[in-house]
Amino acid sequence: MEEDVKLESDNGERSSGVKLDRNISVSEFSCNCCYDILVNPTTLNCGHSFCRHCLALWWVSSKKTECPECRDKWEGFPKVNILLRDVIEKLFPDTIKEKYEDLEQNTEISRALQAFNKYGNEQNQSSSREGRANHQRGGGGFFSGVLTALTGVAVVLLVYHWSSRESEHDLLVHKPVSKWTPEEVVLWLEQLGPWASHYKDRFLSGRVNGRLLLTLAEDEFLKEPYSIESTSHRKAIIMELERVKTLGVKPPQNLWEYKAVNPGKSLFLLYALKSSPRLSMLYMYLFDYTETFLPFIHTTCPLQEEDEEDIITKFIDLQNPTWTQWREFLVKYVFLPYQLLAEFAWDWLEVHYWTSRFIIVNAMLLSVLELFSFWRLWSTSQLRSLPRLMWGHFWKISTQGLLVAIFWPVIPHFVCNCLFYWALYFNPIINIDLVVKKIRRLETQAM
Repeated sequence: MEEDVKLESDNGERSSGVKLDRNISVSEFSCNCCYDILVNPTTLNCGHSFCRHCLALWWVSSKKTECPECRDKWEGFPKVNILLRDVIEKLFPDTIKEKYEDLEQNTEISRALQAFNKYGNEQNQSSSREGRANHQRGGGGFFSGVLTALTGVAVVLLVYHWSSRESEHDLLVHKPVSKWTPEEVVLWLEQLGPWASHYKDRFLSGRVNGRLLLTLAEDEFLKEPYSIESTSHRKAIIMELERVKTLGVKPPQNLWEYKAVNPGKSLFLLYALKSSPRLSMLYMYLFDYTETFLPFIHTTCPLQEEDEEDIITKFIDLQNPTWTQWREFLVKYVFLPYQLLAEFAWDWLEVHYWTSRFIIVNAMLLSVLELFSFWRLWSTSQLRSLPRLMWGHFWKISTQGLLVAIFWPVIPHFVCNCLFYWALYFNPIINIDLVVKKIRRLETQAM
């Protein structure tokens, strides 16, 4: 099958005045495996070229990704040398046509080529996914690094700022009522609700200090200088005054005062509700029913729409939940635990405007992350391992809680503040990054 071709170059004649006239034989374009003309020549990294079907037969028989001649490993997946193929087909069209007809009749070569190309497609898809994942990890890593540095600085500044003002926030929750000044009595009164601001001037004109406040009875609030005609307002003041008399100090009525009175509990609840909302709500029910769980369930699952008077006293005189409230709570507890947190924060928007919004956003992000976790278990057919994972999670949370309880007395107050404000304000930012990574990973898997 020897064929000679006479090659002439008009371009060479015009450029140098020398006419290229030589014969090229098929042997100069032969495969190093079959020693016949190259068909779909495939060039490896080492520089050797083979017929694609010859390379496929070699790969099928040896399962090695190396050159059949020099045994060098090839990188990636070999592709057809398009320039060399076009040259051969133009120089020896008859020979190539005859060769193609012979190859089409060989079933062994067809199967080998099919298996080889399938392997190549799998390699290309894997490399593509890995490249995208590396790009995303690189971008996410840079973003996370910058984010961590910025949030670290912000946490320190935030903690320093609020620590300097902490005495202003928790003054009344630590100061005995008998030592309150008239201004502090008015501060206590104003925190009962927006309605209490109407009586501010009356208490100031009467110079009501802490000692005088403890001696007041309900009928005296009808007289001058108080003149509180609203029955619900008098009831709210008397009920809160009874709590003050019992405790000896002002009970906490917002997040900062609660944190000042219960620093360990507030930090525990903040992290527990984030990482394990169902277990933390169970803890509140078992060990903190009256002080924490009752306000929580009455806020998230109200029995009915309260009017203004009911809103005034809903956290002062709390009754046990009804079966209707329990039914609504248990459904949300099982399927939408983070929605309960969002609803509780929504009810406190007037008191903690920005903080409540951070909590609501974080609850939404945590719901999405939990949904991704269940979707991963479902898609990978690992739902049977859910009880084992739940038990492992319970053990992990319990162990961490025990360690914190043991080392809590020796943890510096500044460190606790850093952890508190980090979980409260910067976890939503971190969770945004996590949600973006989860979405990108799903897109990558879909491709």
